[in-house]
Amino acid sequence: MRAVIGRASLGLHRRVEANLNGRIARHGTRPRRQIEQKSRTSVPGPSPLPQRLGLDAAWLRTPGNAPETTLRDHLAARLAIDEQRLDAMIAEGRFVDEHGHMVTATEPYRPHIFVWFHRDLPDETPVPYEVEVLHRDDRIVVVDKPHFLSTIPRGRHIRESVLVRLRAQLGLPELGAAHRLDRLTAGVLLLTTQRRWRAPYQTLFEQRLVSKTYEALAPVPPGVDFPRTVRSHIVKERGILQAREVAGAAPNAVTEIELVEQRGRLGRYVLRPLTGKTHQLRLHLASLGAPIVGDPFYPVVRDVALGDFSQPLELVARELSFVDPVEGGQRRFVSRAELGWP
Repeated sequence: MRAVIGRASLGLHRRVEANLNGRIARHGTRPRRQIEQKSRTSVPGPSPLPQRLGLDAAWLRTPGNAPETTLRDHLAARLAIDEQRLDAMIAEGRFVDEHGHMVTATEPYRPHIFVWFHRDLPDETPVPYEVEVLHRDDRIVVVDKPHFLSTIPRGRHIRESVLVRLRAQLGLPELGAAHRLDRLTAGVLLLTTQRRWRAPYQTLFEQRLVSKTYEALAPVPPGVDFPRTVRSHIVKERGILQAREVAGAAPNAVTEIELVEQRGRLGRYVLRPLTGKTHQLRLHLASLGAPIVGDPFYPVVRDVALGDFSQPLELVARELSFVDPVEGGQRRFVSRAELGWP
């Protein structure tokens, strides 16, 4: 598996270029050489570079043997950065070793060192909604995530993500996500204030110890009775926008669906996912003939510009409840986001 600079895991310990077996992502059209690395355990210590705009520095490790005679040429071979831009970044002092010493254009190649740097960030259209903090204590921050804002920095959504915004706004450089919400989904999102608290709260979600309730606006399909439980086998293939259901396969996705209000042709549904497959709620409602209002993927993919915020997905993560893994008490958090009835 390849790793991509800027692709975030839930832990978000560092924004890394290399994955643990040392293979490097290949971006753009210019061929990139695959570099042999020493071992899976070759991971760096603390970054010598501070966060920039709430983002950790990326890093790569040089192998024991390489054909390049300078570090500059080695970086050019491994990174999907235009060489003219790479030279400018080196001149600006953007690349440093693990001791914080700047890499120069003529510096000889050195094996088994870590090189740290901050990537150039893509241009982004600001999401015109604020993140509301519902709760904050020493261990967790619970927020109302707005529609269109990514949970974590990834792909084309870096600065316009909950983590990057709040790390700066709250002064919490180690802020991490205990779970994720889709970029188009609004509602309750649980974050941890420090790295030491991530594992206890992430484990709650991994072991399905969190009760989650969502609400959605969708058409009321004729001839379909509610409440009902939908079970199916969902597959989400990389590079394909839609998830799909596989007929006849053992169910791996279960959703309890209740119609609690109807106005004309539209209904308000309460959804309780018992599993956490990608697009599970959206796909399960669409499969009943009730695609969520504003969904650009189901039942068919619609082309929506990244800067178009006119039609949000009418899906809200309404409530989270769980037993606190540190203190042991019951915790419950409710979103204040409103559904957009027409």
